[in-house]
Amino acid sequence: MEAEMKFATSAASRFDIRRLAAVDAFLQERYLDTGRLPHAQILIAQGGEIAHFSSLGPAREGEAAPIDQHSLFRIASMTKPVTSVAFMMLVEEGRVALDTPVHHVLPEFKGVGVYAGGGGGVPFQTRPTAEPMRMIDLLRHTAGLTYGFQNRTNIDAAHREGKLESWHGNHDLDGFIAALAKLPLEFSPGDAWNYSVATDVLGAVVQRVSGVPLETFFRDRIFAPLGMDDTFFHVPEDKIDRLTDCYTFVPGKGRILYDRGAASAWSRAPKLVSGGGGLVSTALDYHRFCSMLLGGGELEGTRIIGRKTIALMTVNHLPGGSDLSKMSKSLFSEAANAGTGFGLGFAVNIDVARSMIPGSVGEYYWGGMFSTAFFIDPVEQLHMVFMTQLSPSSLYPIRRELKTLIYSALT
Repeated sequence: MEAEMKFATSAASRFDIRRLAAVDAFLQERYLDTGRLPHAQILIAQGGEIAHFSSLGPAREGEAAPIDQHSLFRIASMTKPVTSVAFMMLVEEGRVALDTPVHHVLPEFKGVGVYAGGGGGVPFQTRPTAEPMRMIDLLRHTAGLTYGFQNRTNIDAAHREGKLESWHGNHDLDGFIAALAKLPLEFSPGDAWNYSVATDVLGAVVQRVSGVPLETFFRDRIFAPLGMDDTFFHVPEDKIDRLTDCYTFVPGKGRILYDRGAASAWSRAPKLVSGGGGLVSTALDYHRFCSMLLGGGELEGTRIIGRKTIALMTVNHLPGGSDLSKMSKSLFSEAANAGTGFGLGFAVNIDVARSMIPGSVGEYYWGGMFSTAFFIDPVEQLHMVFMTQLSPSSLYPIRRELKTLIYSALT
Protein backbone atom coordinates (compact mmCIF):
# COMPACT_ATOMS: atom_id res chain seq x y z
CA MET A 1 0.00 0.00 0.00
CA GLU A 2 1.12 3.58 -0.61
CA ALA A 3 2.03 5.69 2.38
CA GLU A 4 -0.59 8.33 3.06
CA MET A 5 -0.31 11.79 4.56
CA LYS A 6 -2.39 11.90 7.71
CA PHE A 7 -2.39 15.47 9.02
CA ALA A 8 -2.93 16.39 12.64
CA THR A 9 -5.94 18.54 13.42
CA SER A 10 -5.26 22.03 14.75
CA ALA A 11 -6.67 20.96 18.11
CA ALA A 12 -4.32 18.00 18.36
CA SER A 13 -1.20 19.85 17.18
CA ARG A 14 1.06 21.47 19.75
CA PHE A 15 2.72 23.69 17.16
CA ASP A 16 2.33 27.37 16.38
CA ILE A 17 1.40 27.03 12.70
CA ARG A 18 2.75 30.47 11.81
CA ARG A 19 6.13 29.58 13.29
CA LEU A 20 6.19 26.29 11.41
CA ALA A 21 5.61 28.23 8.19
CA ALA A 22 8.87 30.06 8.94
CA VAL A 23 10.70 26.78 8.30
CA ASP A 24 9.77 26.94 4.60
CA ALA A 25 10.74 30.59 4.33
CA PHE A 26 14.09 29.83 5.95
CA LEU A 27 14.82 26.94 3.58
CA GLN A 28 13.82 28.98 0.55
CA GLU A 29 15.80 32.08 1.41
CA ARG A 30 18.90 30.53 3.01
CA TYR A 31 19.36 27.43 0.89
CA LEU A 32 17.36 27.37 -2.34
CA ASP A 33 17.50 31.00 -3.49
CA THR A 34 21.26 30.99 -2.85
CA GLY A 35 21.78 27.74 -4.78
CA ARG A 36 23.24 25.97 -1.76
CA LEU A 37 20.71 23.15 -2.04
CA PRO A 38 18.96 21.84 -5.18
CA HIS A 39 15.69 21.17 -3.35
CA ALA A 40 14.38 20.51 0.15
CA GLN A 41 11.53 18.53 1.67
CA ILE A 42 10.57 18.50 5.33
CA LEU A 43 8.04 16.48 7.28
CA ILE A 44 7.26 17.32 10.90
CA ALA A 45 4.95 15.03 12.86
CA GLN A 46 3.58 14.79 16.36
CA GLY A 47 2.00 11.71 17.85
CA GLY A 48 2.40 9.97 14.50
CA GLU A 49 0.35 12.57 12.60
CA ILE A 50 1.87 15.08 10.21
CA ALA A 51 1.80 18.68 11.43
CA HIS A 52 3.77 20.13 8.50
CA PHE A 53 4.90 18.84 5.11
CA SER A 54 6.48 20.91 2.36
CA SER A 55 8.44 20.39 -0.84
CA LEU A 56 10.62 23.08 -2.42
CA GLY A 57 12.66 23.09 -5.60
CA PRO A 58 12.94 21.01 -8.78
CA ALA A 59 13.45 17.26 -8.73
CA ARG A 60 15.90 17.21 -11.63
CA GLU A 61 18.40 19.56 -13.20
CA GLY A 62 17.02 21.49 -16.15
CA GLU A 63 13.46 20.42 -15.49
CA ALA A 64 10.64 22.43 -13.93
CA ALA A 65 8.80 19.55 -12.22
CA PRO A 66 9.12 20.04 -8.44
CA ILE A 67 9.81 17.39 -5.85
CA ASP A 68 6.67 16.09 -4.18
CA GLN A 69 5.46 13.41 -1.79
CA HIS A 70 6.35 10.69 -4.31
CA SER A 71 9.97 11.82 -4.81
CA LEU A 72 12.65 9.26 -4.04
CA PHE A 73 15.85 10.18 -2.20
CA ARG A 74 19.10 8.35 -1.49
CA ILE A 75 19.04 8.22 2.32
CA ALA A 76 22.57 6.82 2.76
CA SER A 77 23.34 6.38 6.50
CA MET A 78 19.69 6.68 7.45
CA THR A 79 19.86 3.01 6.40
CA LYS A 80 21.80 2.29 9.61
CA PRO A 81 18.82 2.47 12.00
CA VAL A 82 16.94 0.01 9.77
CA THR A 83 19.81 -2.49 9.93
CA SER A 84 20.07 -1.97 13.69
CA VAL A 85 16.36 -2.69 14.14
CA ALA A 86 16.73 -5.83 11.98
CA PHE A 87 19.56 -7.07 14.21
CA MET A 88 17.61 -6.39 17.40
CA MET A 89 14.68 -8.36 16.02
CA LEU A 90 17.02 -11.36 15.90
CA VAL A 91 18.16 -10.59 19.47
CA GLU A 92 14.52 -10.73 20.57
CA GLU A 93 14.25 -14.17 18.95
CA GLY A 94 17.23 -15.42 21.00
CA ARG A 95 19.33 -16.06 17.89
CA VAL A 96 22.15 -13.67 18.79
CA ALA A 97 22.99 -11.30 21.67
CA LEU A 98 24.63 -7.92 22.15
CA ASP A 99 27.63 -9.51 23.87
CA THR A 100 28.10 -12.22 21.22
CA PRO A 101 31.63 -11.98 19.78
CA VAL A 102 31.38 -11.04 16.11
CA HIS A 103 33.62 -13.93 15.07
CA HIS A 104 31.05 -16.42 16.42
CA VAL A 105 28.81 -15.44 13.49
CA LEU A 106 31.46 -14.12 11.10
CA PRO A 107 34.47 -16.43 11.66
CA GLU A 108 36.48 -14.34 9.21
CA PHE A 109 37.10 -11.92 12.10
CA LYS A 110 38.63 -14.52 14.42
CA GLY A 111 42.09 -13.35 15.44
CA VAL A 112 41.82 -9.87 13.92
CA GLY A 113 44.40 -7.55 15.50
CA VAL A 114 44.95 -3.86 16.20
CA TYR A 115 47.18 -1.79 13.93
CA ALA A 116 50.79 -1.63 15.11
CA GLY A 117 52.54 -0.51 11.91
CA GLY A 118 52.84 -0.95 8.18
CA GLY A 119 50.72 -0.04 5.19
CA GLY A 120 51.52 1.74 1.94
CA GLY A 121 53.09 -1.37 0.44
CA VAL A 122 54.56 -2.56 3.75
CA PRO A 123 52.79 -5.54 5.41
CA PHE A 124 50.58 -4.57 8.34
CA GLN A 125 51.81 -5.34 11.83
CA THR A 126 49.24 -5.99 14.55
CA ARG A 127 48.87 -6.60 18.26
CA PRO A 128 46.08 -8.60 19.93
CA THR A 129 42.87 -6.86 20.91
CA ALA A 130 42.28 -6.33 24.62
CA GLU A 131 38.69 -7.54 24.19
CA PRO A 132 36.98 -9.32 21.30
CA MET A 133 34.83 -7.29 18.94
CA ARG A 134 31.24 -7.82 20.07
CA MET A 135 27.92 -7.13 18.39
CA ILE A 136 27.36 -4.09 20.61
CA ASP A 137 30.56 -2.60 19.17
CA LEU A 138 29.09 -2.80 15.67
CA LEU A 139 25.90 -1.06 16.76
CA ARG A 140 27.63 1.80 18.62
CA HIS A 141 30.69 2.19 16.30
CA THR A 142 33.27 1.15 18.88
CA ALA A 143 34.43 -1.87 16.83
CA GLY A 144 37.74 -0.35 15.69
CA LEU A 145 36.64 -0.26 12.04
CA THR A 146 36.76 2.76 9.72
CA TYR A 147 35.56 4.21 6.40
CA GLY A 148 37.72 4.68 3.33
CA PHE A 149 36.56 8.27 2.82
CA GLN A 150 38.05 9.43 6.13
CA ASN A 151 41.54 9.81 4.62
CA ARG A 152 43.22 9.54 8.03
CA THR A 153 45.16 6.31 8.30
CA ASN A 154 46.87 3.53 6.39
CA ILE A 155 43.85 1.37 7.14
CA ASP A 156 41.31 3.59 5.44
CA ALA A 157 43.82 3.91 2.57
CA ALA A 158 43.68 0.12 2.25
CA HIS A 159 39.87 0.40 2.02
CA ARG A 160 40.26 2.72 -0.96
CA GLU A 161 42.99 0.67 -2.63
CA GLY A 162 40.90 -2.50 -2.37
CA LYS A 163 37.68 -0.69 -3.32
CA LEU A 164 36.07 -2.44 -0.39
CA GLU A 165 33.10 -0.10 -0.23
CA SER A 166 32.19 -0.21 -3.93
CA TRP A 167 28.61 -1.43 -4.24
CA HIS A 168 29.08 -2.30 -7.91
CA GLY A 169 32.61 -3.67 -7.53
CA ASN A 170 34.15 -7.09 -7.00
CA HIS A 171 32.63 -8.01 -3.64
CA ASP A 172 29.27 -9.26 -2.53
CA LEU A 173 28.51 -9.04 1.20
CA ASP A 174 30.41 -12.22 2.07
CA GLY A 175 33.36 -11.14 -0.09
CA PHE A 176 33.38 -7.75 1.60
CA ILE A 177 33.59 -9.39 5.03
CA ALA A 178 36.43 -11.65 3.91
CA ALA A 179 38.44 -8.71 2.55
CA LEU A 180 37.70 -6.42 5.50
CA ALA A 181 38.74 -9.04 8.06
CA LYS A 182 42.23 -9.15 6.53
CA LEU A 183 42.84 -5.56 7.65
CA PRO A 184 43.80 -4.52 11.18
CA LEU A 185 41.53 -2.56 13.48
CA GLU A 186 42.28 1.08 14.30
CA PHE A 187 41.89 0.44 18.04
CA SER A 188 40.86 -2.32 20.40
CA PRO A 189 37.06 -2.71 20.45
CA GLY A 190 35.42 -0.52 23.07
CA ASP A 191 38.39 1.83 23.48
CA ALA A 192 37.17 4.61 21.17
CA TRP A 193 34.43 5.63 18.72
CA ASN A 194 34.97 5.82 14.97
CA TYR A 195 32.30 6.18 12.31
CA SER A 196 32.74 3.16 10.12
CA VAL A 197 31.52 0.24 8.02
CA ALA A 198 30.42 -1.41 11.28
CA THR A 199 26.77 -1.32 10.23
CA ASP A 200 27.63 -2.98 6.91
CA VAL A 201 29.22 -5.75 8.98
CA LEU A 202 26.05 -5.83 11.09
CA GLY A 203 24.08 -6.34 7.86
CA ALA A 204 26.21 -9.40 7.15
CA VAL A 205 25.41 -10.66 10.65
CA VAL A 206 21.67 -10.25 9.98
CA GLN A 207 22.07 -12.13 6.70
CA ARG A 208 24.01 -15.04 8.21
CA VAL A 209 21.90 -15.40 11.34
CA SER A 210 18.57 -15.15 9.50
CA GLY A 211 19.67 -17.32 6.58
CA VAL A 212 18.11 -14.97 4.00
CA PRO A 213 19.60 -12.13 1.93
CA LEU A 214 19.65 -8.81 3.77
CA GLU A 215 17.38 -7.13 1.22
CA THR A 216 14.85 -9.95 1.62
CA PHE A 217 14.88 -9.64 5.42
CA PHE A 218 14.29 -5.90 5.15
CA ARG A 219 11.43 -6.33 2.68
CA ASP A 220 9.64 -9.19 4.41
CA ARG A 221 10.20 -8.31 8.07
CA ILE A 222 10.20 -4.49 8.06
CA PHE A 223 9.15 -2.71 4.86
CA ALA A 224 6.14 -4.81 3.85
CA PRO A 225 4.61 -4.93 7.36
CA LEU A 226 5.05 -1.15 7.73
CA GLY A 227 3.74 -0.33 4.26
CA MET A 228 7.10 1.13 3.19
CA ASP A 229 6.64 0.21 -0.45
CA ASP A 230 8.99 2.91 -1.73
CA THR A 231 12.09 1.87 0.21
CA PHE A 232 14.66 -0.37 -1.48
CA PHE A 233 18.35 -0.87 -2.33
CA HIS A 234 17.75 -0.24 -6.00
CA VAL A 235 14.95 1.65 -7.69
CA PRO A 236 12.56 -0.47 -9.80
CA GLU A 237 12.31 0.51 -13.47
CA ASP A 238 8.72 1.67 -13.09
CA LYS A 239 9.72 4.13 -10.32
CA ILE A 240 12.98 5.55 -11.69
CA ASP A 241 11.18 8.64 -12.97
CA ARG A 242 10.60 9.57 -9.30
CA LEU A 243 14.29 9.47 -8.28
CA THR A 244 15.68 12.96 -7.74
CA ASP A 245 19.03 14.18 -9.03
CA CYS A 246 21.89 14.07 -6.53
CA TYR A 247 24.74 16.55 -6.19
CA THR A 248 28.11 16.97 -4.51
CA PHE A 249 30.02 20.09 -3.54
CA VAL A 250 33.50 20.50 -5.02
CA PRO A 251 35.71 23.29 -3.63
CA GLY A 252 36.34 25.89 -6.33
CA LYS A 253 33.50 24.58 -8.49
CA GLY A 254 30.51 24.59 -6.19
CA ARG A 255 27.56 22.23 -6.50
CA ILE A 256 27.90 19.73 -9.35
CA LEU A 257 25.76 16.80 -10.47
CA TYR A 258 26.87 13.55 -8.82
CA ASP A 259 24.19 11.02 -9.80
CA ARG A 260 21.50 11.78 -12.38
CA GLY A 261 18.14 10.36 -11.39
CA ALA A 262 17.25 9.17 -14.88
CA ALA A 263 20.48 7.17 -15.21
CA SER A 264 21.24 6.53 -11.57
CA ALA A 265 23.59 3.92 -10.13
CA TRP A 266 20.67 3.13 -7.83
CA SER A 267 18.69 1.90 -10.84
CA ARG A 268 20.94 -1.19 -10.90
CA ALA A 269 20.95 -3.91 -8.26
CA PRO A 270 24.16 -3.55 -6.20
CA LYS A 271 26.52 -6.49 -5.88
CA LEU A 272 27.37 -5.35 -2.35
CA VAL A 273 24.18 -4.70 -0.39
CA SER A 274 25.04 -1.95 2.10
CA GLY A 275 23.27 -2.07 5.45
CA GLY A 276 25.29 1.01 6.31
CA GLY A 277 24.14 3.29 3.53
CA GLY A 278 22.43 1.74 0.51
CA LEU A 279 18.73 2.55 0.76
CA VAL A 280 16.50 4.84 -1.29
CA SER A 281 13.26 6.01 0.31
CA THR A 282 10.62 8.73 0.52
CA ALA A 283 9.85 11.14 3.33
CA LEU A 284 6.50 9.41 3.86
CA ASP A 285 8.05 5.95 4.07
CA TYR A 286 10.67 7.07 6.57
CA HIS A 287 7.93 8.86 8.48
CA ARG A 288 6.27 5.46 8.92
CA PHE A 289 9.55 3.99 10.19
CA CYS A 290 9.94 6.87 12.67
CA SER A 291 6.30 6.52 13.75
CA MET A 292 6.91 2.84 14.48
CA LEU A 293 9.92 3.73 16.65
CA LEU A 294 8.03 6.48 18.46
CA GLY A 295 5.15 4.05 18.92
CA GLY A 296 7.36 1.67 20.88
CA GLY A 297 7.93 -0.69 17.94
CA GLU A 298 4.33 -0.77 16.68
CA LEU A 299 2.51 1.03 13.87
CA GLU A 300 -1.21 0.77 13.15
CA GLY A 301 -1.53 -2.53 14.98
CA THR A 302 1.57 -4.10 13.42
CA ARG A 303 4.40 -4.79 15.85
CA ILE A 304 7.91 -4.87 14.41
CA ILE A 305 9.93 -4.94 17.62
CA GLY A 306 9.33 -4.76 21.37
CA ARG A 307 8.84 -1.54 23.33
CA LYS A 308 11.61 -2.35 25.81
CA THR A 309 13.98 -3.17 22.97
CA ILE A 310 13.43 0.31 21.51
CA ALA A 311 14.06 1.74 24.98
CA LEU A 312 17.35 -0.18 25.16
CA MET A 313 18.41 1.00 21.71
CA THR A 314 17.83 4.67 22.44
CA VAL A 315 19.94 5.17 25.57
CA ASN A 316 23.64 5.99 25.58
CA HIS A 317 25.84 2.87 25.33
CA LEU A 318 29.23 4.57 25.08
CA PRO A 319 31.63 3.18 27.72
CA GLY A 320 31.59 5.15 30.95
CA GLY A 321 28.65 7.24 29.79
CA SER A 322 30.98 9.23 27.54
CA ASP A 323 30.01 11.34 24.53
CA LEU A 324 31.18 11.74 20.94
CA SER A 325 33.27 14.85 21.60
CA LYS A 326 35.42 12.78 23.97
CA MET A 327 35.45 9.35 22.31
CA SER A 328 35.43 10.03 18.56
CA LYS A 329 38.66 9.51 16.64
CA SER A 330 37.72 11.90 13.82
CA LEU A 331 34.25 12.64 12.48
CA PHE A 332 31.67 13.94 15.00
CA SER A 333 34.37 14.89 17.51
CA GLU A 334 33.47 18.59 17.22
CA ALA A 335 32.28 20.63 20.22
CA ALA A 336 28.78 20.61 18.69
CA ASN A 337 28.62 16.90 19.59
CA ALA A 338 29.25 17.49 23.29
CA GLY A 339 26.34 15.98 25.16
CA THR A 340 25.73 13.49 22.34
CA GLY A 341 26.01 9.82 23.22
CA PHE A 342 25.43 6.85 20.98
CA GLY A 343 22.93 4.05 21.40
CA LEU A 344 22.31 0.95 19.33
CA GLY A 345 22.08 2.54 15.90
CA PHE A 346 21.28 6.13 16.86
CA ALA A 347 22.96 9.21 18.28
CA VAL A 348 21.30 10.10 21.59
CA ASN A 349 20.97 13.47 23.33
CA ILE A 350 22.28 13.02 26.88
CA ASP A 351 22.81 16.68 27.83
CA VAL A 352 20.70 19.41 26.21
CA ALA A 353 22.78 22.26 27.65
CA ARG A 354 26.01 20.91 26.19
CA SER A 355 24.37 20.45 22.78
CA MET A 356 23.78 24.22 22.68
CA ILE A 357 20.45 23.95 20.83
CA PRO A 358 16.89 23.19 22.02
CA GLY A 359 15.98 19.54 22.46
CA SER A 360 15.13 16.85 24.99
CA VAL A 361 17.19 14.35 26.91
CA GLY A 362 16.51 11.02 25.21
CA GLU A 363 15.91 12.45 21.75
CA TYR A 364 17.62 10.26 19.13
CA TYR A 365 18.62 10.83 15.52
CA TRP A 366 20.95 10.37 12.59
CA GLY A 367 21.41 11.48 8.98
CA GLY A 368 22.92 10.58 5.65
CA MET A 369 25.85 11.80 3.57
CA PHE A 370 23.51 13.51 1.10
CA SER A 371 22.31 15.85 3.90
CA THR A 372 19.14 13.91 4.72
CA ALA A 373 18.26 13.72 8.41
CA PHE A 374 15.71 12.63 10.98
CA PHE A 375 15.21 13.03 14.70
CA ILE A 376 12.72 11.56 17.16
CA ASP A 377 11.80 13.17 20.47
CA PRO A 378 9.87 10.81 22.78
CA VAL A 379 9.34 13.56 25.36
CA GLU A 380 7.51 15.84 22.92
CA GLN A 381 6.18 12.90 20.87
CA LEU A 382 7.49 14.49 17.68
CA HIS A 383 9.74 13.58 14.81
CA MET A 384 11.19 15.19 11.70
CA VAL A 385 12.29 13.80 8.34
CA PHE A 386 14.35 16.08 6.09
CA MET A 387 15.22 15.22 2.50
CA THR A 388 17.60 16.78 0.01
CA GLN A 389 20.50 15.46 -2.12
CA LEU A 390 23.85 17.14 -1.56
CA SER A 391 27.10 15.77 -0.17
CA PRO A 392 28.96 16.16 2.08
CA SER A 393 26.41 16.49 4.86
CA SER A 394 28.88 18.51 6.94
CA LEU A 395 28.88 21.37 4.44
CA TYR A 396 26.09 23.38 6.09
CA PRO A 397 24.65 23.44 9.64
CA ILE A 398 21.13 22.91 8.29
CA ARG A 399 20.23 20.05 10.64
CA ARG A 400 20.91 22.12 13.74
CA GLU A 401 19.15 25.12 12.21
CA LEU A 402 16.02 23.15 11.37
CA LYS A 403 15.92 21.58 14.82
CA THR A 404 16.09 25.03 16.44
CA LEU A 405 13.25 26.31 14.22
CA ILE A 406 11.05 23.29 14.95
CA TYR A 407 11.46 23.48 18.72
CA SER A 408 10.79 27.23 18.63
CA ALA A 409 7.38 26.46 17.10
CA LEU A 410 6.26 24.22 19.96
CA THR A 411 3.50 25.72 22.12
